[in-house]
Amino acid sequence: MKLQQLLSYTRRAVDDYHMIQEGDKIAVGISGGKDSLAMLYALHGLRRFYPASFELEAITVDLGFPNFDLSGIRTLCEKMEIHYTIVPTDIYDIIFRIRKESNPCALCAKMRKGALNQAIKETGCNKAAYAHHKNDVVETMLLALIFEGRFHTFAPVTYLDRMDLTVIRPLMYIDEADVIGFQHKYSLPVCKSPCPADGHTKREYAKDLLRSLNQEHPGTSERMFRAILDGIYKPYESLDYIQALSAVNSCTK
Repeated sequence: MKLQQLLSYTRRAVDDYHMIQEGDKIAVGISGGKDSLAMLYALHGLRRFYPASFELEAITVDLGFPNFDLSGIRTLCEKMEIHYTIVPTDIYDIIFRIRKESNPCALCAKMRKGALNQAIKETGCNKAAYAHHKNDVVETMLLALIFEGRFHTFAPVTYLDRMDLTVIRPLMYIDEADVIGFQHKYSLPVCKSPCPADGHTKREYAKDLLRSLNQEHPGTSERMFRAILDGIYKPYESLDYIQALSAVNSCTK
């Protein structure tokens, strides 16, 4: 995927769900993976021509894994002239060495998100951009169906009232395969996750299940995404939602 295509899909999502307003300061959560780095490229490119002016702040929560080198990401942010904050934590030690969690993902996600949200507020951002792509949307729906018994996935825009923070997901129209193509084409400085649980989660199970379904019935993933657009996301297109979101955003600035 070329940068122009990435920008086109991102612009469409931002416009469809009114993700960005004039004067926003958006924190881009950088995990070190391909998705968050592609999103950084997308929002950096979008900022140059989008009718509403906005600022970007890149933030990485360092979980404390040994040999996790973020120098390539720091260099990229300097090239883009985006301020980059690395938040040091002891999450790795707490989860794997002290508590020795057998199922670490939920606690890790909670602690990581808490550290990220705190850093976002400290940098003066009113919005946070999460790098969930189209496959993430469908996989989350599968997980909710299988393990919770409900048709649900995360929203394009979510207001966190306790944090007074709005979360946006600008990559929601982009396939993971296209992100991988973009990663290789533009040599993104990806930092592979050293987490011992990486690849052994319920999320990985949903990913494998979706891959199998697509092999047996080509187009399954796309049809599921369309069902989500019609059944879950459609209410977000209403005028009442747009007005409510605008009111919320005006209170956060």
